[in-house]
Formats: sequence, C-alpha cells, structure tokens
Amino acid sequence: MEEFYSLQGEGIHTGNPAYFLRIGGCNVGCRFCDVKEAWNAHKHTLTPVDEIVQRIVANPSRAVVVTGGEPMLYNLNYLCETLKNNNIQLYLETSGSESLSGIWDWICVSPKRNHPPLQSVLLQANELKVVICNETDFVWAEENAKYVNKNCHLLLQPEWSKRITIIPEIVDYILKNPQWRISLQSHKYMKIP
Repeated sequence: MEEFYSLQGEGIHTGNPAYFLRIGGCNVGCRFCDVKEAWNAHKHTLTPVDEIVQRIVANPSRAVVVTGGEPMLYNLNYLCETLKNNNIQLYLETSGSESLSGIWDWICVSPKRNHPPLQSVLLQANELKVVICNETDFVWAEENAKYVNKNCHLLLQPEWSKRITIIPEIVDYILKNPQWRISLQSHKYMKIP
C-alpha cells in the first residue's frame, strides 16, 4: 500500500529510524484503525518484491517495519529472505490472527478482540502491544499476556481518540501492575508518518 522512511513512533523501538512497508489487505478491521485505506488490498497496485527490496536496501537505517493492514495474510518468506541476505533487520507488526511466514528479528503482536491472535503467534512475540479504549481492555491485555513467552515486553497503548481520558487509567494500571509499560503514538505528536 505504501512505503516510507521515518522514525518508529510506538512500542519498544520508539525513536529508531526505519523503512516502513505497509501491506494492503486486512481481515481484522478495527473500528479505531488509523489506516483504513489499507483494508482493501484490491485498491493498491501490486509491486514486485525485488523493487521494494531495492528501495529498502537503499535507505540508511538498515531496518524495515512490515505492517498493514494485516501483513500475515501473505507469504512473506521471499521478502524476508531477500532482505536478510542484504543485512536488513526485520520488524513485524501483526494482530497475530494469522500464522507467521518469514524470518523476523522482532515480532510485535497487537491483538484485536474481533479476530483474536493465535496462541502460537503470541508465544513467538517479542512485544505484546494492546490498544486500550476502555477498562475492559485491561482484561483483554491480561488474557493475551498469559500466552506470551517470559521475555516478551508487555505494553499498553491508549487508543488515540481516547488518549486524554484513558492515559490516567493506563498510568494507574501500570503502577499497580509493573510488568506492563506504556506505549504512546509519538509519531502523531511529532506529526510524522
């Protein structure tokens, strides 16, 4: 759907430069999605993987974040293999609702209730990032945290349109449950992609 070079705006790697590859197509369809244009894969022109790889390799960061939509709707083995052969670090942003393909240096799972993650994907997550819209989302976060490995980073992220009211609740929750950290969408505050 789109490619751009920017700073990682959320999660554990906030502030790091990376090339972003947003793949069109999504079977999750979150009501709070900030990139609904990515949902319909047919609205986006197919691009040869080798052309994408050339642009990624040419960027100075040596890291790529593959996101969507839901990137795991596709087999990304060739993309990952080719990028790995060029010494590019690979970061995946997924809902975890589909089986994994590709080789990843970092897997961020952001689970959604309307299409829950597979336990096998949660087990491989390096980062569990749960979007918090209301108090019931804390229960959802804890349900998913039961299935991640012991080294997985646990993050709670306020849904952007509710950030003013929900951040105090997240802060209070983390103070009582210090295994969690907060993730803010800093790219939106900085007004960068």
